[in-house]
Amino acid sequence: MKFGKLPNVENVDFSLPPEPTGNQAVLQKVKRPNATQHLYIGATGWGMKEWVGTVYPKGTKAKEYLHQYAKQFNTIELNSTHYGIPNELTMQKWYDQSAEDFRFCPKVLQRISHSRGLSPKGPINAIEQFCEAVQILKEKLGPCFIQFPPYFGIDRLPILEQFLTNWNQHNLTLSVEVRHESWFERPAHLLQLTDLLEQHHIATVITDVAGRRDVCHMRLTTDEVVIRFVGNGLHPTDYSRIDTWVERLVNWYEYGLQNAYFFTHEPDNVLAPQLAVYLAKKFREKSVVPTRGPNLMATSGEGQQMSLF
Repeated sequence: MKFGKLPNVENVDFSLPPEPTGNQAVLQKVKRPNATQHLYIGATGWGMKEWVGTVYPKGTKAKEYLHQYAKQFNTIELNSTHYGIPNELTMQKWYDQSAEDFRFCPKVLQRISHSRGLSPKGPINAIEQFCEAVQILKEKLGPCFIQFPPYFGIDRLPILEQFLTNWNQHNLTLSVEVRHESWFERPAHLLQLTDLLEQHHIATVITDVAGRRDVCHMRLTTDEVVIRFVGNGLHPTDYSRIDTWVERLVNWYEYGLQNAYFFTHEPDNVLAPQLAVYLAKKFREKSVVPTRGPNLMATSGEGQQMSLF
C-alpha cells in the first residue's frame, strides 16, 4: 500500500483519536447478545513465495499457498476481485481450499468504485455480477469492502447514497473506505458520511497509516469494522501501535462489537505475518474473544516454531 506512506516516521504522532461519542450507542443498538464475537486477522494475499519456510512449510508449492495461508490466518483482504471477477470454478476452489472458520473479504470491482458504476446511470449489472460471484463463497464470505478513489469527495454524497441503496438489494455486508480530505476536514462532514452508513447498515473501513492520520477516524456504524493497518518494516512504532489497537479493540468488544477484520500491511507484505503474530498474542492476553494468527516456522527446520519475543 503506497497511500499515506512516509519515508521517515520518527516524528509521526501515531496516537489513536479519542473514542467517538456515538460508538457505544451504535453498538448497543445492533448488539447480538447470543452471537459469538470474533477477531479475524489476515494479510493482503497468499501468493508470497518468500513465506515458504516461515509462514508455509518448507517445500510448499504455489498451488498449495491458499490452503497453507488459511491454516495460519482466518481472513484475507481479497484484492484480486478489485481488478476482475474470478470465475465460478476459481471461487469454488478457494472455498474448498480454505478452513471452516475462514472469511474472505473481497474488494469491490474497480469498474464499480472508480467509474460510472456508482451512478444510477452506470452499469448496475456490474454490481449484480460481482455480488452473484462472491456469494459462491457462502458462509466463508466476510464483508466486501469498497475503496473509493482519491477524487471521491463529500460532494458525491448523493451518488454514494444511491449506490448503497442499490447494493443493499443484494443482502451482502459492505464496508466503506473514503480517502478524499473533504470527508475529514470538518466533523460535520464525517458525521454526514457515518449517519448515511449507519442508516444503510454499512460498516466503516479504518485505515491506520503514517501520512494520513485523518483516515484513522475510529467511527463505527455497525457491529463490524474493517481495519487496514499499514506498518513501516517492523519499526518499533509498529508494535506500540498494535498495543494501542489491542486496548481499543478490547473496549469495542466490551461495548458489543461483533466482528473486527484486521489486516496487517508491510512493505511488499513480506513481513506482514510477523506483525499478525504479535497482534494475535497481545490480543489473547487481554481478551477471550476467539482469534488466531500465524504460527511461524524457522527457515532452518520445517515445523519449528519461530520465537519473535
